[in-house]
Amino acid sequence: MRKLPVYILLDTSGSMNGEPIEAVKNGVQVMISTLRQHPQALETAFISVITFDTSARQLLPLTDLAYFQMVDIKASGTTALGAALELVSICIDKEVAKTTTEQKGDWKPLVFILTDGVPTDNWQHGLEQFKQRKVAFTVACAVGGNADTGVLKQITDNVVSLETADGQHISKFFTWVTASVGVSSTKVEYSGKEVLGLDELPPPPAELNIVT
Repeated sequence: MRKLPVYILLDTSGSMNGEPIEAVKNGVQVMISTLRQHPQALETAFISVITFDTSARQLLPLTDLAYFQMVDIKASGTTALGAALELVSICIDKEVAKTTTEQKGDWKPLVFILTDGVPTDNWQHGLEQFKQRKVAFTVACAVGGNADTGVLKQITDNVVSLETADGQHISKFFTWVTASVGVSSTKVEYSGKEVLGLDELPPPPAELNIVT
């Protein structure tokens, strides 16, 4: 079976403490329970969660929706976005099956990044690693007024922003990610083609501003 890998990179730096991190935890749980009701997503989507603060770690490797169990996350430290990009590159190499002469590999991964700050590490090095990997598309979400959309624009053309890091706004982001994964899994299942851009996804809710 060809997996549709979905990597979710979550900023867990100190500035996310309180309502934002609680909203992120809730958003992931709602996303998983909703996708479990989606036949195509249940068939193809595998989810991985990577968090980054002073360092980056893969909390959950690519996991079948049926077996996905979110672990608790806390907010502290700085914003090692570069380390997260480097780590997701390593995970893609390790977890995503490549196409060979004998068989078709997995679908290209979808990558969603949520951050409320400015990178505090050598993010360009992580970006170089990430750019070498083939992904279907990457969406980066800048939360609140302190996130640097200019940095995110260098990672991907698909950048959205939330004005405030409150529960309502963050939950809207996860609702949209959920719908996007659902559409992507349906497309690969029925047409054998990957979603390659924002224009093929459900329109973002009003709270999500597309950064041009």
